[in-house]
Amino acid sequence: QVQLVESGGGLVQAGGSLRLSCADSGPASGRIFSSYYMAWFRQGPGKEREFVAAISWGGGRTDYVDSVKGRFTISRDNVQNTVYLQMNSLKPEDTAVYYCAAGSGRNYRPQGYNYWGQGTQVTVSS
Repeated sequence: QVQLVESGGGLVQAGGSLRLSCADSGPASGRIFSSYYMAWFRQGPGKEREFVAAISWGGGRTDYVDSVKGRFTISRDNVQNTVYLQMNSLKPEDTAVYYCAAGSGRNYRPQGYNYWGQGTQVTVSS
């Protein structure tokens, strides 16, 4: 079973940076984390949950929503059972609750992921 725990959110001024982490703390994390496609989604106030970035099982492929390309970087460490989202040049419109998710394959929809973290708030002030 996968148990995802996010950290790293907070309040930052526009133009600043944050790094989000998502660790799998499940009892079998050492054996199964690398078998999951990992993604980050976000949900702003009054908005639907939207895809932000995804990374393949070994980290060789990454995908991003257009609005974050060139500013955000997703990465993973399969030894530490952790996926990261480095966010640079943050904008007020990036304000949202950020969720990590684990699934079996590449998917841009929330329905494509089986396991979710509790979310971490990112607030970007102008």
